[in-house]
Amino acid sequence: MRRTLLTPIAAGLVLACATASAANAPTVIPAQAVKTAEQLRDTAMHDDTAYRIVEGLTTEIGPRLAGGPNDQRARDWVVAKMKALGFDKVWTEPVSFPLWERRSESGAIVAPFPQKLVLTALGYSPATPKGGLTAQVVAFPTLAALKAADPATIKGRIVYVGARMTRQKDGHDYAIGSGVRVGGPVIAQAKGAAGFLLRSAGTDPHSRAPHTGVTGFTDPAKAIPAAALAEPDADQLERVLAYGKPVTVTMDLDCGLAGTYTGANVIGEITGRKHPEQIVDIGGHLDSWDPGTGAIDDGAGVAIAMGAAKLIHDLPQRPDRTIRVIAFANEEMGLFGGRAYAEKHAAEVARHVLGTESDFGAGRIWRMSASVKPEARGAIGQIARVLAPIGVAYDPDKPGGGGSDLSQMHARGMAALSLTQDGTYYFDWHHTSEDTLDKIDPQDLAQNVAVYAAYAYMAAQARGDFGSAPGAFAHDGAGE
Repeated sequence: MRRTLLTPIAAGLVLACATASAANAPTVIPAQAVKTAEQLRDTAMHDDTAYRIVEGLTTEIGPRLAGGPNDQRARDWVVAKMKALGFDKVWTEPVSFPLWERRSESGAIVAPFPQKLVLTALGYSPATPKGGLTAQVVAFPTLAALKAADPATIKGRIVYVGARMTRQKDGHDYAIGSGVRVGGPVIAQAKGAAGFLLRSAGTDPHSRAPHTGVTGFTDPAKAIPAAALAEPDADQLERVLAYGKPVTVTMDLDCGLAGTYTGANVIGEITGRKHPEQIVDIGGHLDSWDPGTGAIDDGAGVAIAMGAAKLIHDLPQRPDRTIRVIAFANEEMGLFGGRAYAEKHAAEVARHVLGTESDFGAGRIWRMSASVKPEARGAIGQIARVLAPIGVAYDPDKPGGGGSDLSQMHARGMAALSLTQDGTYYFDWHHTSEDTLDKIDPQDLAQNVAVYAAYAYMAAQARGDFGSAPGAFAHDGAGE
C-alpha cells in the first residue's frame, strides 16, 4: 500500500480543518444521559433535601447581612453541610467589601398632621445627624420627574418618590422600584436634597413591612440619609401631601459604613470523572437582608443548587464534567461575590461550559432561555424536552444571563441559562421582615431542584460544548 506523507504546512491545514469541524459540530446529549436526567427529574419531585437545607439555614443561622454577626456562622454552616452531603471538594474564596451596618431607624410626619411612619434604612445610607433629620418634603411621582426637577425646588428638602410596582409573573416591575431605590438617592443628593424617601419597591399594598435594599451611593462623602416607606405609610404621606399644605417629616437613622470586611464565596463540587476541569456552574447567594431570615432571598437558591448536586452525587456513577455549587457572598450590596468569582476565574471562562444561578425565590420554574452558540441549540432543546413535563417552557428567542452573580461570568463569555421562577408574589416579601420560611412551598421548591438537577446533569454529559469563550456573549444583553 502506498503511503502519502504530508508536508508540515499540509498537516497543519488538516489539523486546523479538523479542529474547525469539531467546533462547528452540533452539541448533543446522549440518549442514556437523557434517560438518567428524566430519572433525576422524577426523583427530585419527591425529594426534600433542599427544603431541609433552607429550613436549617433559616432556623439555625437566620438573617445573613453581609459582614454582619451571622456572616461567618453562615459560611461555616454551608461548608459543614456540603461536606455532610458528600461533596467531593469544599473550599472558600475570599471576598472583600465595604461593611455597612444598620442599628436603628424611625420616622414620623411632624406637620401638619403628626404621626409615626414605618420605614427602613437603605444600604449605604449614612446616619442622620444626632436627633434626626427634619425637613419639608418635596414629592415626585416617578424617577423621571425627579430627574427633570429644578434643583431649586429640592435643595435642603427630603425628596419622596412614589412610583408603584404591581405583581407580575416575571417580576418585570422591579425595574421601576429598584430604579428609584438605586438611582433616586444619588439624583436627589446631586440636586441638593437633605434626605430621600421612596415608596417601598414591593407589590403588597397592604403590608406595613418596608422593603430595604441597596442604593447607588459609592462615595460616602456624597451620600444622604435614605429610607423606604412601607406601602400604607407611603399612601398616608401622599394623602397628607394632597391637602396642599407644607409637609414636614423627620427621619432618625443610625446606620452607615464601618470599614471593610472580608467574607468568602463557599464552593463545593461533585467532581467529573472524565473531564474534571470542565465545570457546570449552579448556585445562589448566601447573604440576605437583615429584617427577615433570608428564606426566599436567597436561602432557597443555595438550597436548590445543593439539593440538585446531592441527587447527582447519589447516582451510581459520577457525571463526565464537574458540577460546581457556589454560595456567593454579598450579592445584595453590589454583587461582590459574583464579581470576585468572575475575576478569579476569568482566565478559565472557556472551561465553565454552562451556568445559572437561582435568585428569584422558590416559585415554580416556568420558563427557560439560553445564551449558547448556534450549534448547541439542539442540546438546549433536548434539555427543554426533559423539563417540559414539569411545566417549563423554552423561549428560544430570549437570551439567558445566568442569574445575578453568574451574570458576571457570562459577561466574560460563559454560556448561560436563565431559569425563570414564578415571581408573582416574590416582591410582596422581598427584602422585608416577611422573608421567612413559611413563604416556601416544599413542592414548588422540589420542582426547582428537579429542573436544576436535570439541566446540570445533561450539560455535564453533553458531547460538545455550549460556546463558552472569552468575550463570546458580550453583546447579547443578557446580564441580569
